[in-house]
Amino acid sequence: MTTRVLLADDHAVVRDGLRILLETQGDIEVVGDASDGRQAVVLAQQLLPDVVVMDIAMPGLNGIDAAQEIQRACPSVEILMLSMYSTNEHIFRALNAGARGFLLKESAGAEVVQAVRALAAGQRYFSEKIVDAASIDEDHPLRQAVLKSPIERLSPRERQILQLVAEGKTSAEIAEMLYLSTKSIETYRSRLMHKLGVSDLAALVKFAIQHGMTTLG
Repeated sequence: MTTRVLLADDHAVVRDGLRILLETQGDIEVVGDASDGRQAVVLAQQLLPDVVVMDIAMPGLNGIDAAQEIQRACPSVEILMLSMYSTNEHIFRALNAGARGFLLKESAGAEVVQAVRALAAGQRYFSEKIVDAASIDEDHPLRQAVLKSPIERLSPRERQILQLVAEGKTSAEIAEMLYLSTKSIETYRSRLMHKLGVSDLAALVKFAIQHGMTTLG
């Protein structure tokens, strides 16, 4: 049986490289690719792939929030997360969003085929360098700590707006992208500052960077 894969990464060279690696296998077909998280959500719902191989750091909507939306809309789709970073926060936020695999970009070339096959077979997969994460259950203290992180207190819409603000988008631009009014965006920004205990835009951007919501900085 052929495993159908959707690729999501904002770098075309990464998508092209992964496509070549996967399509040289007789049992894997790349059915589409996306350059940002929002496009990945749309394509996942349209194509219903078996596995989405998705970068965490993407503009507009990061891979973690995109994974959460995909899992909500298409629970049968497996998510394999790619990242340059292997911090506890990145790993556990990905797991909490519904990802069943976590692959470091530095080892993706050697492991991506094995990882895709594992997820398609209903198994979990973690890069060898973070293999200990595979045995961490829901009650693990580190995972619980991430769940209590300030970022987890934000709604999906609030996280989306926070990322766009951190990427330098104006309230008017965000309003147009999300089909909301500029006044609504300003209200969300004020609410974000209150929830996160920050008093200005610079602190809001710094928070987003520290929590891996954007590659800026």
